Amino acid sequence: KLDKRYILASTQNHHLLNPSTEEFKTAYEEAQARHLVLTATVEEFREDPEVIRKHRHVPATDESMYPNWKYEGNAWGMAIDQNVCTGCSSCVIACQAENNVPVVGKEQVLAGREMHWLRIDRYFEGSLDEPMYRHQPLPCMHCETAPCEVVCPVAATVHSDEGLNDMVYNRCVGTRYCSNNCPYKVRRFNFFRYSDKDTPVLSLLYNPDVTVRMRGVMEKCTYCVQRIEQAKIDSKVEGEPIPANRLQTACQQACPTQAIVFGDIKDEAWEVARWRKDPLSYGLLEELNTRPRTTYLAKLRNPNPALQPAEPAERTQDGHS
Repeated sequence: KLDKRYILASTQNHHLLNPSTEEFKTAYEEAQARHLVLTATVEEFREDPEVIRKHRHVPATDESMYPNWKYEGNAWGMAIDQNVCTGCSSCVIACQAENNVPVVGKEQVLAGREMHWLRIDRYFEGSLDEPMYRHQPLPCMHCETAPCEVVCPVAATVHSDEGLNDMVYNRCVGTRYCSNNCPYKVRRFNFFRYSDKDTPVLSLLYNPDVTVRMRGVMEKCTYCVQRIEQAKIDSKVEGEPIPANRLQTACQQACPTQAIVFGDIKDEAWEVARWRKDPLSYGLLEELNTRPRTTYLAKLRNPNPALQPAEPAERTQDGHS
């Protein structure tokens, strides 16, 4: 009615793990072929509790040029339950606010330069008449054998003694080699200076516990390392270990369905350690032998067997039913 077009900015097709190819008819089929999203029905799980594990391919620990890390203290990790995650994006916004992630604006989003440290990937199954939808939150995997660490020429991304894939912003020179080598595409390059350190009132926008980055550096999820360090300081003051399940990341705290857990994967007192041993647990692209610290619980569907598939509607030449 306005006789003009309006461009909508969307991030849904950016940083895809499953680019379209002629080999696969749909993005979901390719996702299934690469085991990006693992699902099963309740009936299949009852018949065989190992149905998800049969689809996993986890290489042996000695099949790598990387050394095996030894963790004397904590070993942090995250697990996400796909059964209760609704894809509401509360975790994305919480991460944005907690970690001083800039809002880059529509023009940069259209150029594929959004700065979210956590995204919600989406996959589709079925025909247009019976579509099915899958989604998967994707923060940094904090890989044990991280492909990003070995290609950084200035050691700006390094492995901590607690299993975190750390970013040292003062070292980063913005080569973006790490982003190219990351199979999960979870790293973001800060193209411009979005931070304003000169206007006093704008300083109130920032979390004082998190570094405000300048332009030209790579950014990514840190597992809210500032909260981890605060918990360690409190533990030292109290003279007691960090209480199990008390430490929370921003995304975990904001999740309305409690689909995210975080903690020490070596300590059974932490819920994340129990989730990782669940029969539904799997890691993303495990066949690459990156050994991700972020894992998922596969979604179980419970379709009604009495419902028959719908017949495809007849379509006219103009494409309408």
